Amino acid sequence: MKRAIFIGRFQPFHRGHLRVVEAIADQVDELVLGIGSAGDSHTANDPFTGGERILMITKSLTGLGVLTYAVPIEDLERNSVWVSHVESMSPRFDIAFSNNPLVVRLFEEANVPVEQVPMVDRHRYEGTEVRRRMIADDGWEELVPPAVVDVIEEIDGIERIQQVARSDESSV
Repeated sequence: MKRAIFIGRFQPFHRGHLRVVEAIADQVDELVLGIGSAGDSHTANDPFTGGERILMITKSLTGLGVLTYAVPIEDLERNSVWVSHVESMSPRFDIAFSNNPLVVRLFEEANVPVEQVPMVDRHRYEGTEVRRRMIADDGWEELVPPAVVDVIEEIDGIERIQQVARSDESSV
């Protein structure tokens, strides 16, 4: 059995992430999605909590055909021990998938095999673009799976990101 890990902030989980997960799922028996910066939330760059991102991911991956786990991984400000931190928070894995140069380097230094994943329409499916559209309330729904739309509506996520994105000068 082959189990992989794919780590992202998933702020929010979007269609680009979904396509990457589908491509990885074709190569493995089980997939761990590590939710990076799991302790960060309620900011314009990190509007959603770790738990909300777990909901987005698990609801979006129903029926994927490969066993998946979503695990929160809080930031650790010491890169030299980051991989062991990830390993302590995750089920055992055989391979990591990432395009982040630092993540690739850290896994390689820890002797964990790493494969890069194909990026899917990166300029369209990018968390920054999704969040920009959420703040502007401008067609963000087309960039995320329907289950993510449901979660964001359930938690009043658009109001949240719009509020936290305002500067203190614009709210006066």
